[in-house]
Amino acid sequence: MTAGDAPLGWDRRMRQRLLRGEAAALGECYDRFASLVHGLAHRVLRDEEAADGITREVFAQVWEHPGEYDPAEGPLRSWVALLTHRLAVRRLRAALARDGRGTPEELERTVRRASVAARADYIVTAMPVPLRTALERAYFQRRDYRQTAADLGITADEARRRLRLGLQLLATAHDSGPSDAPDEPGAA
Repeated sequence: MTAGDAPLGWDRRMRQRLLRGEAAALGECYDRFASLVHGLAHRVLRDEEAADGITREVFAQVWEHPGEYDPAEGPLRSWVALLTHRLAVRRLRAALARDGRGTPEELERTVRRASVAARADYIVTAMPVPLRTALERAYFQRRDYRQTAADLGITADEARRRLRLGLQLLATAHDSGPSDAPDEPGAA
C-alpha cells in the first residue's frame, strides 16, 4: 500500500465500522471532521447556533446512514463536506423564504454566494500543504512568486506552478456542480 492509498483505506475501514454500529467510529469521525463541518455550515449560514445544529444533523446522518457513503466515489471527508453543504443550503433557503427576505432571485443569489464561499474554504483546506502555503504567502503576505519562492526555498518556476495550480483549484469553487442544484425530495 502506498502513502496515497492510506486515507482511502481509512475511509473504507471507517465505513465498515460505522456499518457495524461502532460508537467509537462515530467519535473518531467527529474528532476528525467536526471543525470542517461546523466551519462550512457557519460559512453558509453565518450563525453559530444554526451551524451547531447542522453539525449535529451531519453526524446523525453519518451514524444513521453510513451506507450512503461510497469510498469508490471519493474520500469520506468530501462526502461529509457535501452532506454539510446540502443541509446548510437547505436550511439557508428555508430561513430566507420563511423570513421573506427578498425575491426568489435574490434568495438564490444569496445561496449561490454562500455556496461559493463555502466551497472555496473547503478547497483551500483540502488542497496539498505546498499549494496552500504558496497561496497564503502570495495572498495574505502580498508576496510575488519570486518572494514566495525565496520564502519557501523553491525555484521561481516551482512557485509559479504552485500558485497557478492553487488558483485553478480555487476557481473551481465558482463552477456549478451537483451541490448547486435545488435539493430533491429524499436527497441527502
